[in-house]
Amino acid sequence: MLDTSKHKGLRKRLVEELIKKGIDSKMVLNAILNIPRHFFIDNDFESHAYIDKAFPIDSNQTISQPYTVAFQTSILEIEKNDKVLEIGTGSGYQTAVLVKLNSNVYTIERQHVLYRKSMKRLNMLGYSPKLIKYGDGYLGLPEHAPFDKILVTAGASEIPKKLLLQLKIGGKIIIPVGDMNQEMILINRKSETKFEKKKLGKFNFVPMLKKVN
Repeated sequence: MLDTSKHKGLRKRLVEELIKKGIDSKMVLNAILNIPRHFFIDNDFESHAYIDKAFPIDSNQTISQPYTVAFQTSILEIEKNDKVLEIGTGSGYQTAVLVKLNSNVYTIERQHVLYRKSMKRLNMLGYSPKLIKYGDGYLGLPEHAPFDKILVTAGASEIPKKLLLQLKIGGKIIIPVGDMNQEMILINRKSETKFEKKKLGKFNFVPMLKKVN
């Protein structure tokens, strides 16, 4: 796989587009500028890699729109060494962004084809998370909790209580909630029992599925 000057130029243009759309985190923009998104899309569709749109991948899933990746990541305010749980590894692109921000990433993927592909791809590219697990995202990873941040990359029908309980006090979760056109919700854990919710607008995600095959 090659990362040419053309690819780098397209990434620079994409970053400029994201800035115009309101993304102002220098760390997130730098990650997007430096991560070859075309490595996370099949070679036949490489021309779609730097268009600011979601794109289909295996198992009827999508690689998220770059703006959505940048938005969710920016809102969480990822800091160095943050312990981050990602629900929905997908292509591995969002995982790579989190790793590039020097966070400790634990990620779950329900689709076995994507789990195997993303694990191989991320290791090959050097964006290795702490853990990639094949499993049910609704359950989280209680054995590795608590987490500083939780990022959900699929539309949940409701906010999973098990994920909220795996968030440390002072931690944040960002999750799209709804069946079709989801509302992006940011939740701050204020205490053992108090959670503060904020709505951040409408987004479109594939559904977050329960159980594994």
